This record gives sequence, structure tokens and C-alpha cells, in this order.
Amino acid sequence: MWKKTKEGLEAELVFEDFKQAFEFMTRVAHIAEEHQHHPEWHNAYNRVSIKLRTHDENNEVTEKDWNLARAIESIATS
Repeated sequence: MWKKTKEGLEAELVFEDFKQAFEFMTRVAHIAEEHQHHPEWHNAYNRVSIKLRTHDENNEVTEKDWNLARAIESIATS
């Protein structure tokens, strides 16, 4: 699901419709708050693009990103 690029950890998810995409984003928002680490993301209809990187670590991918990525993946696959 996740690709490590020069920009960070990236994923694009496709849902059946906007409602499912938004419900997913709402669930991720709660997890992001728990982790105190927030994604850069974009939603267009049934697609959600997510980028994770740690801004206070020179925009590098850190353990915080991997931990949040795993939590997001568990939501996406449930």
C-alpha cells in the first residue's frame, strides 16, 4: 500500500464513493490525533491520497511516519 518516495511515504486509496472515502478520512483523523502526527492528504470524490513525512525532522521519513502508516493501513484493510 505504501511507497517510499523522495517526498515521503505515499499511498492512494480508492473507495466505492465519496461517502466511504470521507468516512475513512474521519477514522484516520482520530488515529492521527492519537499519534500526534498528521498526514498531508487530498480527497477527490472516491480517492484519498496520503503523504507522510516528519516536518520537524527535515521532512524525512521517521518511525512516527511508519507507525502512523501501519495504523492507517489497518483501517484501510478492515
